[in-house]
Amino acid sequence: MFELHHLSAQELWDWIRRGDATALEVTEHYLARIERLDPALGAFVTVTADAARARASQLGSLVPTSRPLWGLPTADKDLYDRAGVPTRYGSAALPATPATADHPLVAALAAAGTVSLGKTISPEFGMSSSSETRIGTTRNPYDTTRAPGGSSSGTAVAVAAGLVPAAVGTDGGGSVRIPAAATGLVGLKPSRGRVPSMPGRTGLGGLSVAGPITRNVADAGMLLDALVAPTGLAEPSPYALVTPEVGDGPFTAAAVRGEGRFVVGLLDGSPWDDTVDVVVDPAARAAVETAVRVLGEVGHGVEDVAMPRLPYADAFRVAWESGAAGLPRVPGIDLSELTPLVSWLVDRGRALTATQVLDAMTTLDAFSAGLIRAFDRFDAVLTPTLALTPRPLGWYGDDPEEDFRRQCAYSPWTSMANVSGLPAITLPVGVTDEDHPDGAGLPMGVQLIGRPGGERVLLAIGAQLERRLRWQRRHPAMW
Repeated sequence: MFELHHLSAQELWDWIRRGDATALEVTEHYLARIERLDPALGAFVTVTADAARARASQLGSLVPTSRPLWGLPTADKDLYDRAGVPTRYGSAALPATPATADHPLVAALAAAGTVSLGKTISPEFGMSSSSETRIGTTRNPYDTTRAPGGSSSGTAVAVAAGLVPAAVGTDGGGSVRIPAAATGLVGLKPSRGRVPSMPGRTGLGGLSVAGPITRNVADAGMLLDALVAPTGLAEPSPYALVTPEVGDGPFTAAAVRGEGRFVVGLLDGSPWDDTVDVVVDPAARAAVETAVRVLGEVGHGVEDVAMPRLPYADAFRVAWESGAAGLPRVPGIDLSELTPLVSWLVDRGRALTATQVLDAMTTLDAFSAGLIRAFDRFDAVLTPTLALTPRPLGWYGDDPEEDFRRQCAYSPWTSMANVSGLPAITLPVGVTDEDHPDGAGLPMGVQLIGRPGGERVLLAIGAQLERRLRWQRRHPAMW
């Protein structure tokens, strides 16, 4: 039987624009699904049903405009403030005090015409790919004994389970791509500075950017267009590192047309190989083999490329630790309530000297230049998104150093795109088969890393793979 959540985000937007469904009808449908399904999933930390209904009713009293996400339900990752709603940061260490103003990312989504249904849970301060926090555990809809990854864990689960049609996560080391891959979704990390509301100047190294988490490639293009130009017009971007190109057309167009023939590099190795025992599951290798086969069938050239042997792991670890060093200054924080991992990161970050931090940034700058140089002859570089299948709940354990090591071993190819500022997309090309020790049907994705500003190429290649593999028709049992 057809239901509204069977529509893609693009289709749903078109229904609302044409009057085939109202924003309120759509909102009520998704709120009902959240009420019925989310207790078993834990995607939401806060559901703002009354505010969502009021917003949808307000939009319904207006004439639908060309704003790119008019009337679409979505949700806010709970690291970013929405006025009147507590921001919990995935932590029991802070009071649940309502925010007084919208974060620029939240404001951009509102300007695009969205209806927020609430806050989706994130690991504590977004510093882990675990989905287990002291304020709730988020479960993978494909197997609720397994985690969806993080840090956009609740966001990905909400999209995969049909609790929202699409959403925006943020990605500082893989936080869009990791949970998207583990839940069978498309996840796009744009180039640093591409999104005006996340301009790339905040945080050490400018690691974190906002990006779409969707069920198909065209919806990812649609959301990226909305992030770049929320009102459908040129977006003032005085703080952005790059501005939208004139004449290249919408990202949605590239994602829908899926045109072009490209040269794709097949990466051998990862930047963590010298410090972490990276074990690649056969299912991850099979996903890459599937992508290579289809790329060849549609006429792309695929050539091997070796991971450049440049210092990376120790410098990235310093950057990650230093990002936690300021947490003790957060008003109202109770450090005794931090999880072991974040407490450990705080201690290590506060012990760093300025010279250590500056040396790490210099090392990462050199790594970025070397990586871009090594990848320059390719339109995109292909890797597994994750080395392993979606992890069982409890896999990260309570020892913080082992927790951090396991995060790096699970997703050894994601953080280098954040360090270098390159765009990257994960595509859900396959699932585990019945012979896999972890069982059949677990999502497995591949990652494509593009040239600086190369999101359109990534979306075009993704559209070509999607046409042949039809992953947009794959859903968890609760769908």
